[in-house]
Amino acid sequence: MDIVGDRKFVEVPGGKTHELPPLLVKTVPDVKRVDKMMSIAAEIIDQEEMIQPVAVEGLAAEDIMERRRMDLALNLVDQYLGLLSHWHWGDAIVEWIRQCEITFGARLELRNLLRSDLWPHAGRSSFVTLLTDKAVPTSGVELQKAVGLRLAFRQMPPIRCCSDQFLFYLNNSVAQTAYSTWLNMTPNPISSLPPERFNFEVVNMSLDVH
Repeated sequence: MDIVGDRKFVEVPGGKTHELPPLLVKTVPDVKRVDKMMSIAAEIIDQEEMIQPVAVEGLAAEDIMERRRMDLALNLVDQYLGLLSHWHWGDAIVEWIRQCEITFGARLELRNLLRSDLWPHAGRSSFVTLLTDKAVPTSGVELQKAVGLRLAFRQMPPIRCCSDQFLFYLNNSVAQTAYSTWLNMTPNPISSLPPERFNFEVVNMSLDVH
């Protein structure tokens, strides 16, 4: 076992670099009707009475209220699209981890690295750490939050099912709780996978293929 700072790494037998399955991720959510999402967001704003009355009267007041309504709707949709991007990343990572587990189980030199009755051992969360160690570009997506959202939601609920409180404040705590619970399912201490011993491709499924 190698120890670097406060990090512990499992010892991978042999000296070769192992090729892991590709990470297939949809980096751009497939949203066909942004106008419909804006309409739903506006309904949420009205239902939750999110717009405070203004001190002026007449047409000026109506214009101000409508601008505020539009700004809040844009903000809600932006928050939702950000969550959707995180969820798609999380969905891809959870499936990638499953494929990696199959790969580890099929290779004699890797088979015991995930066994929690042996020490040092890695866990499923070690694959998330490996993505970070390999500096996988995510365009601002937080990997733990992404996995946490996927663990919390088998399918991302549509925007009309999300409260404004969830979109603005609660999503981080929900995702973090889900990730932490999943992380703690593997007995400690969990060691990391040495990034120099593993390679994999990240395939952007959102790119058009001509």
